[in-house]
Amino acid sequence: MAGAPRFWITAAGASALLLAVVVVAPLIGSSDASLARAWEGISPDREILFQVRLPRVLLAVLAGAALATSGVIFQALLREDLAEPFTLGVSNGAALGAVAAICFGWRTIGPLPALWGAALIGALGVMALVVGIASEGRRMSSFTLLLTGVAVNSICMAAILFLHYSAGFTQSFAIVRWLMGGVDSPTPATLAAVAAAVVGGFLLALWRSNDFNLLAVGEEWAATRGVNLTLVMRFAFVLGSFLTAIVTAMTGPIGFVGLIVPHALRMLVGADHRLLLPASFCVGGGFLALCDTVARTIMAPVEVPVGVITAMLGGPFFIWLLRTRRSSLWL
Repeated sequence: MAGAPRFWITAAGASALLLAVVVVAPLIGSSDASLARAWEGISPDREILFQVRLPRVLLAVLAGAALATSGVIFQALLREDLAEPFTLGVSNGAALGAVAAICFGWRTIGPLPALWGAALIGALGVMALVVGIASEGRRMSSFTLLLTGVAVNSICMAAILFLHYSAGFTQSFAIVRWLMGGVDSPTPATLAAVAAAVVGGFLLALWRSNDFNLLAVGEEWAATRGVNLTLVMRFAFVLGSFLTAIVTAMTGPIGFVGLIVPHALRMLVGADHRLLLPASFCVGGGFLALCDTVARTIMAPVEVPVGVITAMLGGPFFIWLLRTRRSSLWL
């Protein structure tokens, strides 16, 4: 049980880190921009800071916060430190929808741009499919969820490769660029909608943090403490998948944020989800915003997709984590 002082210290530290990133990151870029001139409304500083960089940084913060929160949820659901938002196939489902929209030249799906709408439909479709297959009557197990997710992941990837192979040159380039993952400057309305979805999802996860604590110990332990396993597992899977889908629809698949941030914070603040969830939300947002700042400045004026940066950081971290786990098994 985490004490109130520890909770507030953790929350204050993570919030201060996130605030520092939001303030500093927009000031960094390939072209100079003065905050004082932008605050006075002088062009082009005002447009650069408040219309281009700040919305992009805020979108990166929301995306990183959503992916880190999803990582915490999936790791509690599967009781596996190596689990992350891509484990259960939802990200590849979103990617399949977006690739189909690019290949078939769709412009809009209802009120949404085709890329976002198709990605959301693909993610939600995979989510429903995995839950349907993994449910056996009124029971559901984390092991079945994991195996079903791996199988659906492979199917979606095969379909993506087929569509990519069948696409023309221009479409093929667009597909590759989107699959690398990237953050662009959104409109205020889009940013507000994403913020509402991500913050709402985080609050729902925080509301169930005690159940996640029990579930992380084991299904039998949680059941003996009065947890409705099927209800909580479905809730966790749907919530984590929804957060992943929202982000993937906006940015493309961005890997390893949901692996690096929760695991690193678990070593610092412990496994209590009442501490881990808010810390991961803030640090995940700051982490991806910093990665995006590096992505848009390291080869300026050319921008590197932020998914490349997170993969370069996450790959070695994943290997280190595997070696650490293997060494501990031999002790």
